[in-house]
Amino acid sequence: MSHRNARLTVHGRRLLVDRVCSGRPVAHVAAEMGISRPTAHKWLRRWRSEGESGLIDRSSRPHRTPHRTSAAIEARICRLRQDRKLGPARLGPVLGMPASTVHRVLTRHGLNRLAFLDRPTGRLIRRYEREHPGELIHIDVKKLGRIPDGGGHRTLGRQAGRATRSNAGFDYVHSAVDDHSRLAYSEIHPDEKVTTCAGFLTRAAAFFHRQGITRIERVLTDNAWAYRKGLAWKNALADLGATGKLTRPYRPQTNGKVERFNRTLADEWAYQRPYTSNTERTAALADFIHTYNHHRCHTALGGCIDHERC
Repeated sequence: MSHRNARLTVHGRRLLVDRVCSGRPVAHVAAEMGISRPTAHKWLRRWRSEGESGLIDRSSRPHRTPHRTSAAIEARICRLRQDRKLGPARLGPVLGMPASTVHRVLTRHGLNRLAFLDRPTGRLIRRYEREHPGELIHIDVKKLGRIPDGGGHRTLGRQAGRATRSNAGFDYVHSAVDDHSRLAYSEIHPDEKVTTCAGFLTRAAAFFHRQGITRIERVLTDNAWAYRKGLAWKNALADLGATGKLTRPYRPQTNGKVERFNRTLADEWAYQRPYTSNTERTAALADFIHTYNHHRCHTALGGCIDHERC
């Protein structure tokens, strides 16, 4: 996945290489793609030396940071934060350091918000995370336009893609995310009707059971009719012994974990590369879910993988 502010995606860099290799001047290709000549030459050099792997983004983190605050000072900042509950503006003068430096250290250690701390003891807690797997499951539906055979606008270009997308319809990606472990499960369906949602919940519960989450206590959803009024949905909850919970109207942040998963789903699967058919994109979902659950590290979990916390 490319950096969100990058002018060119990996696909765009391949186009750049193809156009230059066809004999066109680098300056002309760079101008029509909206990038500078040095940037174009950079990607060409990487492609010539590393091949396709050279077109993938690299981390901008420096190899060494000699001026970083020492571990001893960082420990003192954290200790004062937990003992005295002071903010960067007040801790800075006490330590003789800029408030901005203190804030960066607190952010690095997860202490930048007092809401993350237990006031009496100063210990770091995570109030937005349930204590054990299965205590709360987030469920939501992501609506995606189907890809016509031969590819849509991402493969054929904007103008050519318009002629192929009429009456293509939509796919509905139903997803369930465990609040504690971030373990995820997704299925693609042609609708979001009550029976579809109920069947998905039953299969999601079976998936979580196979992963060691033997009981689901509560299920959080938005206020769609299927979740509010659907008898099949309520029966599915009853069969699991789970309680249904609805978000506040017009407040998707309440269901934020699965909403954030939907964004990852779009970035790392649905729009990760130009698919030539809807079947091809559908087939790629299983690999993405496996990678997400068993290989992808999560910053919200301190760099852990989902199953390591179950």
